[in-house]
Amino acid sequence: MATAHCEWGLNGVHLLREHCAVLVIVDVLSFSTAVDVAVARGAEIVPFPLGDQDASARAAAAANALLASHRRAGEQLSLSPASLQAIAPGTRLMLPSPNGSCLSLERGTARTFAGCLRNRNAVARAAIAAANGGDIGVIPAGERWRGDGSLRPAIEDLLGAGAIMDALDLPLVPEARIARDAFRAARLTLGDTIRGCLSGRDLIEKGFLQDVELAVQLDVSVAAPILRRGAYCTY
Repeated sequence: MATAHCEWGLNGVHLLREHCAVLVIVDVLSFSTAVDVAVARGAEIVPFPLGDQDASARAAAAANALLASHRRAGEQLSLSPASLQAIAPGTRLMLPSPNGSCLSLERGTARTFAGCLRNRNAVARAAIAAANGGDIGVIPAGERWRGDGSLRPAIEDLLGAGAIMDALDLPLVPEARIARDAFRAARLTLGDTIRGCLSGRDLIEKGFLQDVELAVQLDVSVAAPILRRGAYCTY
């Protein structure tokens, strides 16, 4: 019988892509939330690593895509979910990010979705259909510590992964069960928990409260963004 797995970050992708038919990348603040907002409006999101602006510009041109702004401010399209609320249907946007994009590009042959709190039921349904009886791996992206760049497990991604596990309603390995139980325990205070966690506080202090408010919404989206031909689009 199909089973759901949960492992963190890049190493988790490398482990689970070998035996899972489907992977779900969970980067709540903010890649997966941004992808959901854009795809729900009929746009496509091309993942790309955050870093070299010249390389990003060349890749965007090759992919026939607009390049998102590297600045998370103003009216330009960027990694800020709030900036994507009015994105035009049909837009193809390359969205560099330090976590969710990088993990998406390491998926191997597994069919890959972008999941978050907003779309957890839609993604769970689509993942089960796409897996066709195979196992499903849910990957909380986590963040990176400044300095050595090592993985920082992030509460918002643990809860996002747990929300998807809860919606999948499949047999769970222990790591997945712990994530699901964490979501169930935090559900009544989900918004306050994420606003108060390190990632949430950091964004709010930088003036991106709206991004956090969009990210903490539960079950408000019917989009199930799947990575197909290099871009996240509607399943």
